[in-house]
Amino acid sequence: MPGKGKRKGQSQSRGKKQKKPEVDILSPAAMLNLYYIAHNVAGCLHLRGFRWPGATKSKKGKNKP
Repeated sequence: MPGKGKRKGQSQSRGKKQKKPEVDILSPAAMLNLYYIAHNVAGCLHLRGFRWPGATKSKKGKNKP
């Protein structure tokens, strides 16, 4: 039956994690991107991962009554 054999082409073992390259969030390209997606300073920090305990969580797919 097709699809029941061993998978070919897996070059990484399951236990290892790939290292993410360190990204400069203040680079000109990152600033230009942020200019288009953030509306204020709080939004900028939230998108960059600097969240605070009192921040509201976004609801994906919220229904409009």
